[in-house]
Amino acid sequence: MIFTPTALAGAYVIDVERKEDERGFFARVHCVDELAARGLSFDTVQASISWNVRRGTLRGLHYQIGADAETKIVRCTLGRAFDVLLDVRPRSPTCGRWIGVELSARNRRSLFVPAGIAHGFQTLEDGTEMHYQMDRRQAPAAARGVRWDDPAIAIAWPLPGIAFLSPADRVLPDLAAALKQIATDLG
Repeated sequence: MIFTPTALAGAYVIDVERKEDERGFFARVHCVDELAARGLSFDTVQASISWNVRRGTLRGLHYQIGADAETKIVRCTLGRAFDVLLDVRPRSPTCGRWIGVELSARNRRSLFVPAGIAHGFQTLEDGTEMHYQMDRRQAPAAARGVRWDDPAIAIAWPLPGIAFLSPADRVLPDLAAALKQIATDLG
């Protein structure tokens, strides 16, 4: 596994290291020892997939708060997606900054998403499937989000039109309101 730090503290792009022969290749995509060697603690307690029928579908930006704040490893297993991480950790020097990375079945790239980072994606192909590993169970009471089109963040989504956005994602707060809510939630 090849770990590349991103501009957001604690977030990494993880590329596979292929062992190739005439049959194809073999590559490790998850290893607690390799994570631990970088000071990253991650025990998968839940895994989920997100199947997206249409190109341009947007999901996010989502995170959980408090004791239920999730660390995730996200990977695209079919199709392509523009994956976005937004730092919503109030004490982080990169709070309010975002990064975008293309994940695809072809590049087999993953993202290590630490707790306190909001996550979302826009599908770049019809029939895109995303795979999530989480270190916490889904806790609906701890679920929060940030509006995908907040001009203060100015995420450069690659596709101009949104094919589908859930009603819940349409009413997420902007970053300023989300940070105020985080401060209230965390006391």
